[in-house]
Amino acid sequence: MELPADPRTLPALYRISTLAGRRDEPRQILHAILKIVIDALGAVSGDISLLNPDTGKLEIEIADKGDGTPNESLSLRLGQGITGWVAFHGRPQLVMDVERDPRYVRVRENVRTEMVTPMIGANSQVMGVINVDGDRVGGFNDMDLELMLALTAEATTVMERHWELLNLRGKERQLSTLISIGQTLVSKFEPQELFESMTRDARTITNSRACALYLHDAEAQTARLVAFDGPESTQLPHEELPLDTCLVSSAIHTKRSVEFSDIQSPEFVDVIDLPREPNLRSMLATPMAIEQEIIGVLVVFTSVVHRFNNDEKRLARALTSLGAVALQNSRLYARVFQSEATLRKNEQLTTLGLLAAEIAHEIRNPLTVLKLLFSTLRLDYPEGDPRKTDVRVITEKLDQLEAIVSRVLNFAKAPSSLHSRWNVSDIIEDTLVLIRLKLTQGKIQLNYDAPEQSLIVDVHKGQLQQVLLNLLINATQVMPDGGRITLSVTAEHPPEGDRLVRIDVSDTGPGIPAEMRDRIFDSFLSGRPDGTGLGLAIAKRILASHHGDIDLRASGPEGTTMSIILPLA
Repeated sequence: MELPADPRTLPALYRISTLAGRRDEPRQILHAILKIVIDALGAVSGDISLLNPDTGKLEIEIADKGDGTPNESLSLRLGQGITGWVAFHGRPQLVMDVERDPRYVRVRENVRTEMVTPMIGANSQVMGVINVDGDRVGGFNDMDLELMLALTAEATTVMERHWELLNLRGKERQLSTLISIGQTLVSKFEPQELFESMTRDARTITNSRACALYLHDAEAQTARLVAFDGPESTQLPHEELPLDTCLVSSAIHTKRSVEFSDIQSPEFVDVIDLPREPNLRSMLATPMAIEQEIIGVLVVFTSVVHRFNNDEKRLARALTSLGAVALQNSRLYARVFQSEATLRKNEQLTTLGLLAAEIAHEIRNPLTVLKLLFSTLRLDYPEGDPRKTDVRVITEKLDQLEAIVSRVLNFAKAPSSLHSRWNVSDIIEDTLVLIRLKLTQGKIQLNYDAPEQSLIVDVHKGQLQQVLLNLLINATQVMPDGGRITLSVTAEHPPEGDRLVRIDVSDTGPGIPAEMRDRIFDSFLSGRPDGTGLGLAIAKRILASHHGDIDLRASGPEGTTMSIILPLA
């Protein structure tokens, strides 16, 4: 716009332009703009009104009545009053005598003349108006109107830049908060704790009156409230609700965000999932999905009638995405724990079986001696002698005991059909998955670099995993305050014999006492009060059945290294 030849123009424009660098609140900037405009035009009063996108009305944002007292309660429909007319048509108005203009809505008693200019943004949309008043008829002229148009244009540019900066700062805060929320959510492994954290964080970042989270049961076609953050007096149903009676079902069926501008209007009276709280007005429902399956809905409530913009909807979608990932993580965490519990149970059963085999093995030798010695006695009693029956019963029972011992030993052996070829790296990586959470909880760092070459062994995978788990769990238990576990795999080529693979498991614990090092593979020897003393003994037996071995490679104050040796296939 070409500047008018008016000595008041440049000083006033300069004063307005300097406001662009201030970090004040928008109302403070608007107040400073209004004062500059009133001073430049010699007006007695004035106001700046902005268009409210939620209500569609023109609302006074800042006002100066001329006596120092504000009047900011007035709101006008588009087209109502002179200011409403300017906002609707986007054209300035200079009214020499307001008493002769039927559009005028009296706000101040001493007003006789009025000038109103539209604030037209870069998108060519009217976002508000600036109004100044005079106390005498014809108090303003065309030159004043040109000056006011120039000042309004500059003020609009300044405010747009200021709002844009505020928006960018707000997005920066939101992004930082989202990152923090994401880190918090993924650390929640209990579902209910996760749900409550999600609604609490959503309410904070959206600056809303309340937030609720519903879970969707696709099979039963129901929704259930699992978390709510808002006024304590709010009443909400907690039972399973049929989808055809719920407002949140709209987000489930459409798989997109759905908003309702005023849930207090009569048509929502019978909706059973809405909170009975008169201060909740607008609602945004955003679906939460895992792999295209809707698992829940996050609902945001505002305390005033509000139209949710695209940024707010994107923010809600980001929150539900984080929540979905965290919930999936929680479910996987539960599955891993369940798998670990099953593995431990299987390990206990295996331990029991191997213990029984060890006992049976120890029984078989003296039993064989007893049977041999008894048979050499050649006790032959005549028919009718009770001792002949006793000899027969003793012989049968010795045979029965031998059969029982043989069955136990055969049962404890891993069938050769369960042996198969495996890559050592695959077995180690599958085992580390099972213990990953335990290492994280124990603040233990794991160092493992898989070998570049494929090292294939013919083993019973479950039993080899049991040996590895035993070593890893032993290592974690000797480092209660955290530490480091290192796994290394190397291929060995002895001058004579088969090629071997060695798996070293090292920890940074206090080491094994010197007096126990020679006996760590003995049964029932344990360095822990709650230990059974069977873990390493069973590991030794398992590896022996695989034509391998396990030994203590090194132990001292800096830590312990155990080595597993297996022949390569």
